[in-house]
Formats: sequence, structure tokens, C-alpha cells
Amino acid sequence: MSITLDNIKLSHGAFHLSANFKVEAAKKVAIIGPSGGGKSTLLSTISGFKFPDRGKIFINGNDVTSTPPSERPVALLFQDHNLFPHLSVKKNVSLGINTTLNLSETEHEIVDKALSRVGLKDYDKKMPFELSGGEQQRVALARCLLRKKPVLCLDEPFAALGPAMKKEMLNLVKEIVESTNATLLMVTHQPEDAIYISDETILVSGGIANNPENTAELFSDPSPELVEYLGV
Repeated sequence: MSITLDNIKLSHGAFHLSANFKVEAAKKVAIIGPSGGGKSTLLSTISGFKFPDRGKIFINGNDVTSTPPSERPVALLFQDHNLFPHLSVKKNVSLGINTTLNLSETEHEIVDKALSRVGLKDYDKKMPFELSGGEQQRVALARCLLRKKPVLCLDEPFAALGPAMKKEMLNLVKEIVESTNATLLMVTHQPEDAIYISDETILVSGGIANNPENTAELFSDPSPELVEYLGV
């Protein structure tokens, strides 16, 4: 599904962010930029957890500016995982299928497979407090992927993972979004992650979420703003 931000303005105190661009359907898009620049805010706005001061948001041509998160075709993986501490790993993931946790035998098998795919096959009975930060990220990713939304927003999903596991999870996300024709928006601070997975990249800097640009071209011929962010 395509995503259009039409003259969006967001502000909170001294914070200001503007965005006026379109992401084409089924694109994999990285979002990079300095800390505090508005990358997470941008995802929260597309997902419906924040509302713009001005402008409109369209998903697949439909105006969702005032639509609550639960009614948008968007799955958002928060930076802080948002696992329920009183629920086991398997129950946390099961919420991605059915919020009542009343799953069929087939759905239980789907959850087990999802845990296996993120490398947590034998973690189903563990509680969130028993997990490392990276393991919690993978539980949250499994739940997010099971929601099967056509727009997937990931906010620094692999920050706590080592290089090998991060590459494995990037490959998993890439495989799933390509097989389902989902549109991916992924916040990252790592240029190599953007280059590895994304078709296009959005630079958020100086209060502006810039137009998506071809990732390879952007990094081969960086703008002054990108050079300043990369420190090269």
C-alpha cells in the first residue's frame, strides 16, 4: 500500500517536523537521521499514535488522518518492544493473531513457527523479564509480523542484536515483506542496515522529513545534511 504525507506539520514545544512525500506500495524504505530529529514521531504519526497539527495522511489513497491505530492497515514495532510483563512469550506473540488469546490448534502452530523463525523456539513459556533486550526485540518482531498488515513500521528493531543475529532478522523481514508485497518503513541509525535492506531512504534532519531517495544513489552521492549526519 502506498503512503502519502500531504503537507504534514508536527510540533511539540520546541520540536517541529514537516513532511510532504509519497512512499510507493511495496517499497522497503529506511528512515535515518540524528537522534531527536523526529524519526520515531514520523512512524507514530503514520501509525495513528500521534496526530498532525496540519496536513493529511493517505494510505492507498484513503484519508486516515483521524483514523485510530487499530483501524489503520499498519503494524508498528515500538522501540521499547511493548511486551506485556504478565504474559509469557507465546501469549505475547499470540496477541498478534487474536487479542482474546483464544487460539485454534492451527493458530498455535502458527505462533510456534513464528517463534522458531526469530530464533526463540524453546522460549514459549518464558516471561519477558527473563529475556535479554535482544530477545525481547525478537518476541515483539514475531508478534508484529503475525498481524499481517500491509504496512510494516519498525522503530530501530535490531538495535540490541549482534551482527550475525541482526543480519538474520533483516533477512527475515526482507523475505516476509517481499513475499506479502508489504510496504516497509524502518528507522535505523546504521547506514549499512539501510543499504542492506531498503530500496529508498528518507533522511530526517533539520525539522524536515525529506523525500524518499534511491538508497544506493543517496549514499554514493550524499547531500551536505547526510554528510554531516554520517560524519564523513
